[in-house]
Amino acid sequence: MQHVWRRTTPLTRTVTAVVLVALVAAGIWWFGIRDASAASTEPITRTVAASLTTLQKSVGGSGTLTPSVQQDVSFEVSGTVTAVPVAVGQTVAAGQTLATVDTLQLTADLLQAKATLADARAKLADASGTAQVAAAQAQVDVAQSGVDTAQAAMDDATLTAPVAGLLTAVNLEAGDAVGSGDGPTTDTEAQFTVVGTDAWQVEVTVSDADVALIEAGDQAEVTLDGATAPVFGTISEIGLLSTGDTGVVAYPVTVAITGDQDGLHDGVAAEVELVYERRTDVLTVPSLAVTTAEDGTTTVQQTGADGELVDVPVTTGETSGNVTEITDGLVEGDEVVLAVFTPGTGGSGRQGPQLPEGGMVFEGGPGGGPQNQQGGPADG
Repeated sequence: MQHVWRRTTPLTRTVTAVVLVALVAAGIWWFGIRDASAASTEPITRTVAASLTTLQKSVGGSGTLTPSVQQDVSFEVSGTVTAVPVAVGQTVAAGQTLATVDTLQLTADLLQAKATLADARAKLADASGTAQVAAAQAQVDVAQSGVDTAQAAMDDATLTAPVAGLLTAVNLEAGDAVGSGDGPTTDTEAQFTVVGTDAWQVEVTVSDADVALIEAGDQAEVTLDGATAPVFGTISEIGLLSTGDTGVVAYPVTVAITGDQDGLHDGVAAEVELVYERRTDVLTVPSLAVTTAEDGTTTVQQTGADGELVDVPVTTGETSGNVTEITDGLVEGDEVVLAVFTPGTGGSGRQGPQLPEGGMVFEGGPGGGPQNQQGGPADG
């Protein structure tokens, strides 16, 4: 029998190739991608160890850093300024001379007062009889007061810094008259202003709802504008009078800085957390690891000896930000299962809920560093 061979056309070869490619792709999907898609229906989990955490509740506020000590200094005697050995911007020590006035008249006044006292004492020595002695003693007392006043005026002829600090105002120069009303200063303008540089404070306002939560002596964390780490302090004073000029009742609270004060500057903006409750060694786990049933019972999941997940009953306390306190059911180091990815429908997954921000401040717990809720106390 004679076989007849037919030649295939280019179109036939093209169609055949397309069909083969489609069959290969279907096989890859069936054995590869389909299996991977099926595997993606399983949630992705990780384990997190229950750990001890420091939980704290705080009230937030903002203010400005200022020196705790600022004193205006002026002469209390009359005279002509003879020397001003300091200048604005200079750091002075407590007791350092700021200025002096001419003591010619003051010296004469002191000598006259001493002469009067000597005369009164001589009369007292010559007095006889009760009435005469009493009168002479009264003259001595008056004369002694005059000497004391004249000596104090001599001492005041040298004006000194009452505290150590920075001179921020110098409104005198040699030749000026002081105490006569003719000098360059006025009743409201100090001749010198000394600002202390070794004690600082921040004043914030706290609402009437929050002020009852805090008290003098509570710790504070102060973050200065541009700083990478906070400084620390304590509440030194809580004002009794409201500052509610805008209709919102609030009270002034002063925080004294107690930490490292090197490099602090007047007028720097500050964010303040007033800590009114702090608990250490609190056992916590991520809040996403805790499941609450309809009846209010709470559980976490752990991996059993056979590799299967086991629900473990726990008793919870406060929830703070992204962690929950465990008061019973776990010990430090126990590992719980946390779902970090939950698959969606149609073969596409979705990321699980994000860890929330805010709430109480916590340190050293799972999920990162300290969390800080600004502007008010945390819930719970």
